[in-house]
Amino acid sequence: MQKDTFETAPEIPAVALPVTAKQLSYARTLAMRNGAVLPWEAQQDRRSLSAWIEAQARQAPLPSDRPSSKQVAFAERIARAKRRDVPEECFQSRDLMSRWITANKH
Repeated sequence: MQKDTFETAPEIPAVALPVTAKQLSYARTLAMRNGAVLPWEAQQDRRSLSAWIEAQARQAPLPSDRPSSKQVAFAERIARAKRRDVPEECFQSRDLMSRWITANKH
C-alpha cells in the first residue's frame, strides 16, 4: 500500500471581515421589523451578519397597528384641503386614521 504523497493543508482560520455600514443599517431595519434582537456576535463579522440577515429576511414582519404610509399621505392631503390638522392619536392607530379619513374626506 502506497502512502499518499499529498498532505492535506492545515485549515486556515477565516479572517473576520468587518461589517459594512449598509449591511448593519439593513440588519437593524430587519430587527425592528421582526421584533428580533440583533446579536452582538453577528455584528462583529460580515459573514455572520449576512447569515443573520438572510434568516431574518425570510421571516414575515410582525403585524403593526400603525397606519400605512399611504393612509398618512391621504389623510395629510385631506387635512391640507380642509385646512386642519390630523389629530396626533390618529398616527398611533390604523383604525383611528381610517375613521378620521372617512369622516373628513367629503
